[in-house]
Amino acid sequence: MNVLAILVGGGVGLLLRGVSSERFRVTIMQGLALAVLLIGIQGALKTNDIMCVIACLALGALIGEALKIESRLESLGDTAHGLFERIGSRGSLKTSKPSGTSSSTFTEGFLTASLVYCVGAMAIIGSLEDGLSGAHATLFAKASLDGVSAVFFASTMGPGVLLSVLPVFVYQGLITALARVLSPLLTDAVMAEMSAVGGLLIVGISINLLGIMRVKVGNMLPATLLPILYLPLAELFSR
Repeated sequence: MNVLAILVGGGVGLLLRGVSSERFRVTIMQGLALAVLLIGIQGALKTNDIMCVIACLALGALIGEALKIESRLESLGDTAHGLFERIGSRGSLKTSKPSGTSSSTFTEGFLTASLVYCVGAMAIIGSLEDGLSGAHATLFAKASLDGVSAVFFASTMGPGVLLSVLPVFVYQGLITALARVLSPLLTDAVMAEMSAVGGLLIVGISINLLGIMRVKVGNMLPATLLPILYLPLAELFSR
């Protein structure tokens, strides 16, 4: 349902992209960036242990830089854009491919949408509820929000947004499949710090969207999982 909502919302956004001018798309993107900033701040304020957030972000950034996560995601986006262009040049997608979609814009849409849809707490909580009890309410709510935001993302950043369904499917699918294994580790305290770290990464996404500076949010993704290790170790050492 989440994947389908993004595809449908992204498809509507591409149709709007074809009829809207660049001036409107820039203004819409700025408004969307401010909304993303608010979401990030709300998540970041959930922390009860600021040292956990600092340590996880620092160590997560080191891990992400070593693994070159963002550059690998960018390569995936560039490869997908090249394939998209080759298919379009053969005429099969000429009627649906928006004009003026550069490789950088395509990849930016893929990266931004993927991070926004995967970093938030609803992705983790909803997937755990699905895997543990078969309750779908949180994921359905997330699907609705993602579908609406996909309209605006796709209308401003193009078809790369639709490619974000791949990491969404893999990420949320793995959490659902491993829910019974992960649930003992994801206490309320851990979830609060994961939400806080994820919220700060979402703030980084909004900074990128506003063009203030370039934050390598992709390379900080490991930080969202590190509270699982940090809090038990911190409690052990405090004893």
